[in-house]
Amino acid sequence: MHLTLYADSQFTSPYVLSSYVALLEKELRFEMRTVNLEEREQLRAPYRELALTARVPCLKHADFYLTESSAIVEYVEEMFPAPQYRALFPADVQQRGRARQIQAWLRSDLGALRQERSTWNVFYEPTDKPLSQAAQDAADKLLAAAERLLQGPNLFGDWCIADTEFAVMLSRLVKNGDPVPEKVRAYVEHQWQRPSLQAWLKNITAASGKE
Repeated sequence: MHLTLYADSQFTSPYVLSSYVALLEKELRFEMRTVNLEEREQLRAPYRELALTARVPCLKHADFYLTESSAIVEYVEEMFPAPQYRALFPADVQQRGRARQIQAWLRSDLGALRQERSTWNVFYEPTDKPLSQAAQDAADKLLAAAERLLQGPNLFGDWCIADTEFAVMLSRLVKNGDPVPEKVRAYVEHQWQRPSLQAWLKNITAASGKE
């Protein structure tokens, strides 16, 4: 299939994570290459000439290159559809719409929380620094949504890609010791045990040199 996923070299991007999980859940074979964002490799040739938006992730499928994780997940879902491959989204139209709403929201909102509880703090170095008022407001908004959405181990009965993305966002609180309801903690712990997310964590272990 000639699939290649370009990832950040420290594996902290939640957007690369989403694309990575999508490929694993589809049980697709792919190569992974890393881009050093600290050295601004994404802004230089040859990567800049391949990736339209000069960002990670980037998926290469044969001679087609696609950036932006939401587009990559949608592309993978349509190119490798169910039932031959695992579905990434719910079958129900309204649930599918809700899953996409959650994905879009997590990418476009909660900026103060994302800044003060970065994925570096999730995967490498937890922090006990108190949240600013803006970040606490974002955390409260996130937890209010979780209170409405979480009714079981997954958002919509069966797992979908929005579960991974929602769990990673909630992990910004859980993994840093911020107070959360028990059902939020249980949901995050359940999602972190999924084999595709466990595979991602092995990349973290390798990048940190702690193998």
